[in-house]
Amino acid sequence: MPPSVLNLLARWLVLALGVLIATRIVPGIRCDGGSTLLAVVVLLSFCNAVLRPLLLLFTLPFIVVTMGLGVVVINALLFLFVGRLVEGFHVAGFWPAVGGSLVVSVTNLLVSLFLRGRMPPPRAPRRKERPGGDVIDI
Repeated sequence: MPPSVLNLLARWLVLALGVLIATRIVPGIRCDGGSTLLAVVVLLSFCNAVLRPLLLLFTLPFIVVTMGLGVVVINALLFLFVGRLVEGFHVAGFWPAVGGSLVVSVTNLLVSLFLRGRMPPPRAPRRKERPGGDVIDI
């Protein structure tokens, strides 16, 4: 499989883990089954890839004034939106959506840090030596 497909599957697995943990920890969030979880993960991925950048762009002054708390509101609204769209995924209201989006964000952060620590650091590309050294030709 191409690395981009593996990367997408890894992101979906981390997102699914975050949603699953949120359903266990946050009161007011419930997921009825595995197929529902898959639909939630795909829809949340789509929302994060398409809608979230647009919302961040249009609400940039609000995000600056609230010193970044607007991003939490946007994430919660997307979580609540997915809860309204997917049958079998229930988000009771705004505050459970805030809790769920925070759990998903923290899970994503922790797994990313864990995986980054396990991977070897990327090597810098080698520079090619040009004849004549570093001379600027005019």
